[in-house]
Amino acid sequence: MLKKRIIPCLDIKNGQTVKGVNFENIRYAGDPVELAKEYVKQGADELVFLDITATIEKRKTFVELVGRISKEINIPFTVGGGITMAEDVGALLNAGADKISINSAAVKNPGLINDLAKNFGSQCIVLAVDTNIVSGQWMVFVNGGRIPTLKKTFEWVKEAEQRGAGEILLTSMAHDGTKKGFANELTKMVGQNVSLPLIASGGAGTENHFRELFEKSNADAALAASVFHFGEIKIPLLKNYLFQFNIPVRI
Repeated sequence: MLKKRIIPCLDIKNGQTVKGVNFENIRYAGDPVELAKEYVKQGADELVFLDITATIEKRKTFVELVGRISKEINIPFTVGGGITMAEDVGALLNAGADKISINSAAVKNPGLINDLAKNFGSQCIVLAVDTNIVSGQWMVFVNGGRIPTLKKTFEWVKEAEQRGAGEILLTSMAHDGTKKGFANELTKMVGQNVSLPLIASGGAGTENHFRELFEKSNADAALAASVFHFGEIKIPLLKNYLFQFNIPVRI
């Protein structure tokens, strides 16, 4: 049985790790290089690094920072933010990233998924999906959750899989930063629409929230930020807790 993955997320703004609530009210959470090193020591399975204002500010992800982080860690490392073309992906992979995450650019130009999968392989293409309910339907948002689109979430993940995406990073905007639990029903429904590995994000507050996610949905991984950054949950203790409930994790 495949192990469930625990993944800290480093949201980056101005070279520092930050965290907000419902994609707003940003506060600083520390140096990304030092945090990355600490998460390797704690036993994180992977890291995700998202330059959260790159798309809004129309600039590229910090390639230099990616290089510094990659030199300090030995676990898989996904990078996203401001990626719009193959050259961006090549630069990030050369800097040490293992996978890249695309969101806004893929929504605006779905063919980008095909191009990147063809050039770099589906295994390193993660589609990030920021979603919220609009008029009773789960809809996709772009530009760091600021702009709603006309894309329906379940249709979009299916299309992305067909185009060559290798993994889905799903964030419920209504749950993000609230620490009230993951969007388990949403995650379950998305998992029923695709056969890709699925990372759930948004809402982690307690160890029990991670257990409920894995028991009530078919998520392959759980991603969280503030509960890890501020020491509210320690990854080794979380994994031991999950193991006690027969959830397969890498100890």
